[in-house]
Amino acid sequence: MNRVDMSVSIAGLKLKNPVMTASGTFGFGEEYGEFYELKRLGAVVVKGITLKPRQGNPPPRTCETPAGMLNSVGLQNPGVDYFLEKELPRLLDKGASVIVNISGATVDEYCAMMEKLEPSGVAAVELNLSCPNVREGGIAFGLRPDAVYDVTRRVKECGDRPVIVKLSPNVTDIVEIASAAKEGGGDAVSLINTLLAMDIDINTRKPVLGNTYGGLSGPAVKPVALRMVHQVAEALDIPVIGMGGILDWRDAVQFILAGARAVAVGTANFVNPLAPVDIIDGIEKYAMQQGFSSVEAMVGALL
Repeated sequence: MNRVDMSVSIAGLKLKNPVMTASGTFGFGEEYGEFYELKRLGAVVVKGITLKPRQGNPPPRTCETPAGMLNSVGLQNPGVDYFLEKELPRLLDKGASVIVNISGATVDEYCAMMEKLEPSGVAAVELNLSCPNVREGGIAFGLRPDAVYDVTRRVKECGDRPVIVKLSPNVTDIVEIASAAKEGGGDAVSLINTLLAMDIDINTRKPVLGNTYGGLSGPAVKPVALRMVHQVAEALDIPVIGMGGILDWRDAVQFILAGARAVAVGTANFVNPLAPVDIIDGIEKYAMQQGFSSVEAMVGALL
């Protein structure tokens, strides 16, 4: 049969293939660019950016766990202005399609970043809603439907770039949260973000992470992520980007069959720097073997 059409359409974007990087695991792509051309990816999702530079949480910030890892980096980043001046031009010069993950402590901060990113060459903006809302007692934006709706609506009013809403799994009803993102004008949703977790050193009798709690990622969370992606894709007519424990092409295919139009590779980058491009090749070979003419024909093809 003819070559598989690997392209996918998400939130008004035409991506050359369905594989992107998960924010927070790929930096700004500079290190991984030594292993392969970044333009081979469907999109590069950069590490979380805030309005002002952040130093992040106290160390230790990461640790291994059975079948995964914990991280509590705390959004260390140089701020949106530095990113626009120094990092974005380099990524665009390499031909990468760039999606910027943004975080804020208030809705106004999210809006200010959207306004700064709007005239740039970024393909889309991804809202990280796992951040504490300082005006609502420190409760994360992504835990309440009304907050998800409000921040999504406000950000959409600040620019024309597609808005992807990244959903937290630390909720009772993921479909309710995803519905709020859609009603607020979100063009797509990505899920799941990390699960809140911790580890303890029994010798020191202290938490392993300097910030006590962190986000659990890696293969251990994949069954939870698959379930949530399937629930959202079944319930809502909105593009879904699936992530959570994708180590190889088999994992990626599972997410696509569950209803994800694209996938994001995160923790696997620390294990195998070539994981995203290996996954692209694997998806294509699977599609050919199964008789799919395109990746889009695979989306939701669960029997």
